[in-house]
Amino acid sequence: MKSSTVFLVLVPVLSVLSILPVLSARVQAGLGCGPCDPAQCAPLPGEGCPAGSLLDSCGCCSVCAAAEGELCGGRRAAARRCGSGLECIKRDEDKKNKLGVCACKSNYEVCGTNGLTYRSGCALKSASLTAESEGSDPISIQNKGRCATAPIIVTPPGEVYNVSGSQVYLSCEAVGVPTPVLTWKKVLGGRKRMELLPGDRDNLAIQTRGGPEKHEVTGWVLISPLTKEEEGSYECHATNSKGEASAAGAIHLVESIDDIIIKKVTKEDEL
Repeated sequence: MKSSTVFLVLVPVLSVLSILPVLSARVQAGLGCGPCDPAQCAPLPGEGCPAGSLLDSCGCCSVCAAAEGELCGGRRAAARRCGSGLECIKRDEDKKNKLGVCACKSNYEVCGTNGLTYRSGCALKSASLTAESEGSDPISIQNKGRCATAPIIVTPPGEVYNVSGSQVYLSCEAVGVPTPVLTWKKVLGGRKRMELLPGDRDNLAIQTRGGPEKHEVTGWVLISPLTKEEEGSYECHATNSKGEASAAGAIHLVESIDDIIIKKVTKEDEL
C-alpha cells in the first residue's frame, strides 16, 4: 500500500519536472513569442549586418545585431541585442527606460591586418564584416594600439628674425609609430654638410618632450644670446623603425628691431 502511495505522489512530481525545461525556454524567449516558423522570418539584408547576426529574442529568426551607437534592449519579443564585443549601456538617471545604447567593451585603438588603425576592436570587426560581404578577406587584430607608421613632420620649424644678443628658438613637431626620435642639425655650406646639434656651443641647447598628442614628439633649438655664427638654416630630423622625415627652418640676424617688423610685414605680404 505504501509503495502505491509513493508511486502516486511521484507521478505528478515527475510530470511537473518534465515540463520545466519547456517553461524555462519559453520564459527566456520572452513573453509574446508565438510558434517558431522559420519560413515566416524576414531575410537578412543583402549587404550583410554591420555588427553581425544573431537569433531574435524568441530564439527563432536570425536578425541583425544592434551595432555600436544603436539602440538596444526593449520589452519582450521586441527586445534588441547588441552584437559580439558590444554591451547595452543604460543611463542611470532613467532606470525606467528599458532602452539603452550599444557600446564597445574595449575602448583602445587596434591595428588591423590590412595595415589600418581602428578606434576600437568593434570598429575593426564592423569593417571586417563589410569587407567579407564585398568579397574581400576578413580583417583581424594584428596588435593593440596604432599601426606602425613612418614619421610625419606636422609642424615644421619656420623662420625667425631677431637682433644680435637676443634669445630665439625654433620648434618642430613630428608624429609616428613608434614615437619618433627627434634630432637637430645646422646646415653648413648650402646643405652640403650638416652639424649635429648641440655640438660644443655654450649658447645653444636642444630640448625634446613627448606630445602634445600620443606618439608625437616636440623639439626645440634654444639660442641665447644670438650671434652671427648661429644665423643660417636648421634641419629638424625625425626617425623611427618605419622611416624618417625632415623639415628645414632658418634664423635670420637683422641690424635692428625695425628690421624685424619690416621682415614680418614682407613675409605676410608674400602669402
